[in-house]
Amino acid sequence: MTASGARPFVFLDRDGTLLEEREYAHRPADYAPLPGAHQAVAQLRAAGFGVVVVTNQSGIGRGRYSAADYARFEAILRDDFAAHAAPLDGCYHCPHTPEAGCACRKPGTALALRAAREHGIDLARSWVIGDKDIDVALARALGCRAVLVRTGHGAANVERVPGGTPIARDVLDAVARFVLAPQPAQSPK
Repeated sequence: MTASGARPFVFLDRDGTLLEEREYAHRPADYAPLPGAHQAVAQLRAAGFGVVVVTNQSGIGRGRYSAADYARFEAILRDDFAAHAAPLDGCYHCPHTPEAGCACRKPGTALALRAAREHGIDLARSWVIGDKDIDVALARALGCRAVLVRTGHGAANVERVPGGTPIARDVLDAVARFVLAPQPAQSPK
C-alpha cells in the first residue's frame, strides 16, 4: 500500500513481546507489561509510526476463555498503554486453533491486511516485532521488515528464523536499534 497519506506502522505481537508470556493470559491478574514496552510504543508514536497489535488467541477456540474475557483483557491493555502516553491504534486477534486452517492466524496475513486497509498502512515502510518465527514469516508475507525479540518464546525461536533477521533483547531494544535507527540508503536502480 503506497497510496497518498499511507504511513508506516509497527505490527506488534502481544504475549512475549509487549506482555509477559503467560499461558492463555486473559484474566486481569494475568496482565503484566514487559519492562520498556510502554516506552517502546511511546517512542514509535513520537516518531510518527502507527502501532497495532496482531495476536493469535487460540485459548478462545480451545474453550479456555471466552471472546468477552479477551475483550476485557484487551481493554485493560489499551487503557494501560494510553495512560502511559503510548496509545495503540488497534488490536487484532485470531480466536482460532492452529488446526482450523484460517487465514487470520499468524503467519496468515488476513488480520494485518485488514489493519492495513483500516489504517492506511504503508506496508513497505512497516515492521513486525514478535517473539516467534511466525511473526518473522508474517513480515515476509506482507513485505515488511521484521525483528525477533528474545523475550517470551524468542530465545527458543532464534534458530528458526532466516539468517539476517535482526534479533533484539526486547521490544524497546528492537525499536531503538532497528526501527528508529537510521536505515542505510538504497542505491538508485
